[in-house]
Amino acid sequence: MAQSHYENFPVASVLLPQKLRLPISVIYAFARTADDFADEGDLPQETRLEQLDAYSKALSEIKNQGYSGKNPIFIALADVIRKHDLPISLFNDLLSAFKQDVVKNRYANFEEVLDYCNRSATPVGRLLLHLNGVPSDEQLEQSDAVCSALQLINFYQDIVQDYTEQDRIYIPQDELTQAGLTESDLVNSDSQQIAPLIRSLYQRAQHLMLKGYPLGGTLTGRMGWEVRAMTLGGITTLALLIRQDDNLLLQRPRLDKTTMLKLVTVSLVKHFYIKKSLQLLTL
Repeated sequence: MAQSHYENFPVASVLLPQKLRLPISVIYAFARTADDFADEGDLPQETRLEQLDAYSKALSEIKNQGYSGKNPIFIALADVIRKHDLPISLFNDLLSAFKQDVVKNRYANFEEVLDYCNRSATPVGRLLLHLNGVPSDEQLEQSDAVCSALQLINFYQDIVQDYTEQDRIYIPQDELTQAGLTESDLVNSDSQQIAPLIRSLYQRAQHLMLKGYPLGGTLTGRMGWEVRAMTLGGITTLALLIRQDDNLLLQRPRLDKTTMLKLVTVSLVKHFYIKKSLQLLTL
């Protein structure tokens, strides 16, 4: 699923229309560097937030009077935003999620997790749609569902890594408590005890995918192919998670190159994509 350091961002994918590869790479550069401010290195919290605030200020300049600084990322981004009439609010949403990463590592309930997804993941899908043309309200809603599901699936693949490497838990705290579980139970090598809770979270991601997967069938050309391939990759990963035994849910299913090639091939034809997606989503 994750094609780069910044999750679920189709950087310069060969499936994309050539005319969109440069603007997407520019948007990626913005997102990746901002994400690095939040996550990489040993800088203090205050410094990380100052770096992200500088990005917010640059976005405000682009919106109000035009960017006058020398940062090449924002020089290029200002041009992309102007040429494609991209909503500045989507970039601000991303920054708000990165800022949250600096100060927040636990989520009280599932609504808080979804709110984070709505700022960390859904802006990416909306930006792709805006680059491709003028999306309908239905397409935007479907994109939001797919992107939120992709973000959740990524969380559920990396429960142990998020906890042990970054002290982050995206499993709702209230649901842990209600299930009589502690945070340490999430990294127990035998996941039988947490299986009911984790499987309920899988179902919620599956529900979002069922709402969103038709998006791929509405898009034409290479962008449609790209979106279908990304979506089907997430659906396939979720299916692998669901198929795992209750005592092995913390293993990290990954799509090998052969599987990914098959998914790309299936995604070329809308009918095959829809058929395969439904087959996996109704397991």
